Amino acid sequence: MQNQIGEDGLVAVITVIAADGSTPRDVGAQMAVTKAGDLIGTIGGGALEYAAIADARHAMTNPVEPPRKRDWPLGPDLGQCCGGRVTTLIEVFHTADQDKIARYASEPNGNRTPLWLFGAGHVGRALVMALAPLPFDIRWIDSRAEAFPALVVRTATPVLTDHPVAEIVEAPRGAFVLVMTHSHALDLDIITQALQRPDLAYVGLIGSATKRARFESRIKAMGGSHESLSRLVCPIGLPGIHGKEPATIAASVAADLLTRREGLYKPSERASFHHLLFERADLMEFTK
Repeated sequence: MQNQIGEDGLVAVITVIAADGSTPRDVGAQMAVTKAGDLIGTIGGGALEYAAIADARHAMTNPVEPPRKRDWPLGPDLGQCCGGRVTTLIEVFHTADQDKIARYASEPNGNRTPLWLFGAGHVGRALVMALAPLPFDIRWIDSRAEAFPALVVRTATPVLTDHPVAEIVEAPRGAFVLVMTHSHALDLDIITQALQRPDLAYVGLIGSATKRARFESRIKAMGGSHESLSRLVCPIGLPGIHGKEPATIAASVAADLLTRREGLYKPSERASFHHLLFERADLMEFTK
């Protein structure tokens, strides 16, 4: 975000720290503001956001002041009729605060969901792009070096390995696992291992109901339980979307993953995005 912070090196972070009644965003919603008016994120738009931005820009005129907390009734004074109430906290940072921001980033939180994605084919590529601006950190696994694009969005880490199945062991508790490799046999091996981990929040497999039935039959023959198989999501994506184009599948799967993720975290558990200011300001930035 260096080019967005401006010559003074200042950026203000607005965080919703309380939300009562009908409000445009929940607790944890954040946005970053520079003096020049560059913005990242949103706290809901409208008059509330406009007023909070003005407050944040004013805070940067005296950055040594302590963080500002302000209460916003969403009523006639703001020209809104939501009827709720929002409390915001404004913190001003400088590029010299990168160490402090890094500490925020290292705190345990449910802000971003780890996704172990197996397969860098057409759908895998489209899905990585669809998820780029969303709160997922992708470990992108394939055994084919030529499968990965030359440029990869920063939210995805390509992993070239001859032993993709072994990657399941590395997935943290609560991770999402999504399998779409070039080989049905490899898909089966990965899924079999993933279903042996009840601590994974999601295990998805690209394919039809027929493919699911075949996999279930083989996994049962290997001793797999009905309980573990009930956790398998196949077909993947939203049920009402039937297009087979990679971009269409990716959009459907991304929406489904986001919906499932929302069900796992309470708004109060969504932590700071201060680390976005320097490391993830442009989630669509590519790395080689």
